[in-house]
Amino acid sequence: MSEQEIIESKEEKIIKKKNSNFKWVLLMWSVFVGGIAVLLLFFMLISQGKLGVMPTFAELENPFISQASVIISEEGKDLGSYFIENRKDIDFRDLNPNIVNALLATEDIRFFEHSGIDFRALARVTIGVLSGNNKGGGSTITQQLAKQLYTKVRTRDRKKVVLEKFNEWVIAVKLEKSYSKEEIMAMYLNKYDFLNNADGIYSASKVYFSTIPDSLSLTQSAVLVGMLQNSSLYNPLRRPELVVNRRNTVLSQMKKYGFIDQPTYDSAVIQDLGLEITRLGHVEGHATYLREYLRKYMKRWCAEHQKPDGTYYNLYQDGLRIYTTIDSRLQSYAEEAVAEHLGLDLQPAFDRHWKGHTNAPFVFESNYPKREIAKLMNSAKKRTDRYRRLKKQGLSADSIDLSFNTPVEMTIFNWEGDIDTILTPMDSIRYYKSILQTGVMSIDPHTGGVKAYVGGLDYRYFKYDHVTQAKRQVGSTFKPFVYTLAMQEGKMSPCSKMANVQPIIPLPDGTFWKPRNSNTKFEGHKVTLKWALANSINWISAQLIDKYNPSAVVKMVRKMGVTSPIPAVHAIALGTPDISLYEMVGAMSTFANKGVHLKPIFITHIEDKNGNTLESFLPEANEAMSEETAYLMLSLMKGVVESGTSVRLRYKYGLTNPIAGKTGTTQNQSDGWFMGLTPDLVTGVWVGCEDRSAHFRSIYYGQGANMALPIWALYMKKVYADSQINISQGDFEKPSKPLSVEIDCEKYDKEQRKQEFEDDDDF
Repeated sequence: MSEQEIIESKEEKIIKKKNSNFKWVLLMWSVFVGGIAVLLLFFMLISQGKLGVMPTFAELENPFISQASVIISEEGKDLGSYFIENRKDIDFRDLNPNIVNALLATEDIRFFEHSGIDFRALARVTIGVLSGNNKGGGSTITQQLAKQLYTKVRTRDRKKVVLEKFNEWVIAVKLEKSYSKEEIMAMYLNKYDFLNNADGIYSASKVYFSTIPDSLSLTQSAVLVGMLQNSSLYNPLRRPELVVNRRNTVLSQMKKYGFIDQPTYDSAVIQDLGLEITRLGHVEGHATYLREYLRKYMKRWCAEHQKPDGTYYNLYQDGLRIYTTIDSRLQSYAEEAVAEHLGLDLQPAFDRHWKGHTNAPFVFESNYPKREIAKLMNSAKKRTDRYRRLKKQGLSADSIDLSFNTPVEMTIFNWEGDIDTILTPMDSIRYYKSILQTGVMSIDPHTGGVKAYVGGLDYRYFKYDHVTQAKRQVGSTFKPFVYTLAMQEGKMSPCSKMANVQPIIPLPDGTFWKPRNSNTKFEGHKVTLKWALANSINWISAQLIDKYNPSAVVKMVRKMGVTSPIPAVHAIALGTPDISLYEMVGAMSTFANKGVHLKPIFITHIEDKNGNTLESFLPEANEAMSEETAYLMLSLMKGVVESGTSVRLRYKYGLTNPIAGKTGTTQNQSDGWFMGLTPDLVTGVWVGCEDRSAHFRSIYYGQGANMALPIWALYMKKVYADSQINISQGDFEKPSKPLSVEIDCEKYDKEQRKQEFEDDDDF
């Protein structure tokens, strides 16, 4: 081969090599560019929702997070909530720095540096997986939020899991563009489920530590942040030892990144969990009966009110703020007074009273009491959830009876604490028949706002509400309505006198009504109306209703807000109508509000989750009587406390301030009532058993002054002792104009004697 051919051959090889290298470079660039293009296409398809569900811009801007609707007291305290998820959102500024630092140290130390994806963390995880030494995940807080909001996958299909992870990345980047870092952190903590009805950091702080997020301590914050890894595993109520270890891991991370120093760490890791559990379920806490009453009202309200998008509000998800008239302090004092009187005094007395009696606690006029008791118990059985459930399953009557008479494990109510026991369902029904029930309601007479509402003893066991649902005979608490006509129509004074003699009143059916007195003092003598009402003299009430007509009394009661059926018959003067405590307290407040009846209200306004007012509420007003009549009635009812059936308020409970009141006791002591009026607070109390045939056998124990009045007294003593509550202990305000009648009975007697002398002289 010639030299020229050798040179050409070498040049040919060089060209081939260059071409080959170029092809490899071109191929590499093609693969690289193509890979990027495929990756871009892949992420574009993800972003457009072609490879999985992708939230829209609107959904990113307004992610749906179920929020509890909260009931708020007059002074701003949470009374309870309605929820599917018990969540209340808070802002970043409401988070304690301990929470923020613990979260950063444990979950995402570069949170404020990355844009949703931490590639350094991903590289660390990848190397760890390849080396078999994986020590943690690479998900950022933003990615975890994306997963909570939009990409939760419940599958073992690895392809779907991987695809969802890429979806998560894209959503995380979009979230970073839509929200600030602070908003993302707050959203993440608000969304997380901490278990035990603790959805979100606000509820978790309440449930586990009885506090709020901005008041969480270092160790409390570490516990909650530790739960973020797996709240089911690190459940403080089930695995406290694991939770302590996890908390200490969080504290170690905080020390590692300089959020706490060594002495602080050493002090923190030796502390116990310090749990202060607060149950936030639907039947726990204060004002449970009020919450149920408002739940029914709000369900109707939501069904009638639309959101801006045209859908109707959802009480359990839309985070409504229901601002009530309730004062949480008064509510607590009312519940405490019930527990103190019934739990420590009256119920034990009732149990002793009936101990050893075969038919306890029932009293029947029938010659066959056992037959009557059996009928009553059978009726009670058919009203139970157990009976309805068994009936729905198609069981025969004999099978149902067998079920109700077979002992089972159960927990029953007791004032000293719940009792785990074994009873037949029928025995448990009989047990509950002996439990004295109660209802208490307080109202501000000048605003109509209900301040305290106790519908029963314990909503877990007794669902029936004795404030708004129950209607019982009101006894002598009805008498002030009759006396009102004497003041209004007859222009009588509390000092006016009537003969205390038994009236014989002809009735439309040709018979005669001859009421009896329970108090025989001064029978046959003239007595003042003030004394007659104070001592609940039936004969005087009967004479007054006969004089002014039963229809006129019913008309007056209607003006005072009572809507329950009331027959226009003479017997109503002694308190035969069945009326709810809610109606009675509303009516009595008319006297303390200068004759103007305000329909009691529970809600001042409702806001949406963003603080926009949706509706405000004012009470319906009606002028039922003159200002003078109302004041004269207060003067009459003061006599009940000063020297009548409620005098024990003075000598036993030491309440010396001006109080107008009225006790009520129904036939056979089935119901005990007390209505107490002060210038700023009108409160009614009812006490009795579920069945009217269950009651004390003597008036000594069963009168309203012994059953209901003590709850009022204990309640008001607590209210007056609280200097933070502005409830007046002064007297009722006098009318703006001078009275047309004299209420000083000494002066009244002198004027009467003078008038009688002048009349005789004229004759």
